[in-house]
Amino acid sequence: MTTTETSGSGDVSRSLELLWGTSERPSRGPKPGLTLDRIVSAAVEIADAEGLAAVSMRRLSTELGTGTMSLYRYVPGKAELLDLMLDRVAGIPLDTQEHAPDSDDWRDAVRAMARAHLDLYRAHPWLLKVNQARTVLGPSAVRGLETALAALQGMGLSDPEVISVIISVQSFVSGIARMELETAEAAQQTGMSDAEFWKSQEPFLTRAMETGSYPMLAGLSEDAFSPEFDHFGFGLARLVDGLEVLVRERGAEADRPDE
Repeated sequence: MTTTETSGSGDVSRSLELLWGTSERPSRGPKPGLTLDRIVSAAVEIADAEGLAAVSMRRLSTELGTGTMSLYRYVPGKAELLDLMLDRVAGIPLDTQEHAPDSDDWRDAVRAMARAHLDLYRAHPWLLKVNQARTVLGPSAVRGLETALAALQGMGLSDPEVISVIISVQSFVSGIARMELETAEAAQQTGMSDAEFWKSQEPFLTRAMETGSYPMLAGLSEDAFSPEFDHFGFGLARLVDGLEVLVRERGAEADRPDE
């Protein structure tokens, strides 16, 4: 999968002004009711339905029933618009009822964070097409980070370690989401289901296994590659288990009397 857009690639100052509401609003415009909020909402809707490549200023002007030049009164271009789109959807929604942790325990917070991110990618798969290494931090992103930090403060880790926990969770979930997205895209682009694709390789793989050159693969159970296996749930449980060991070690260090 190729990255088609990069966040923070436009005028960062203008993006920040728009995100934080410090820029001057257009004093006039040919279409009453046109707002930055409507423009960003329309862009997100197009990206959700057709992919990020479908989002353009010309397409937005058609959807909003206005001239293309009218949009530039509100946002400089697509690069800055992308920054606004990301902040609109990409906050960590731990403070919503749907994704709120079951308790104040950091383990529940990690699980809730992972589920929230997976739902986010499923709802907005175009996020996986964006290079977010230099995300412009708007109110939603900052609020999401604040919520995550508050939920994880009971871990007793250093600040860099807590940030690494958040990065680890996000990286794990984006990997699972990318696998789901690419599987769906492959089926759509080829017209061949996953089951049909692997079935077509069976005769060749069977002969390869019969040579005895691949004893580990040949010895796998029939359900080893079952699509029913919950890779997300399994991986998340192991991630929490590993963090549990670290938190326990930090607790033991804190309880150890000074020599």
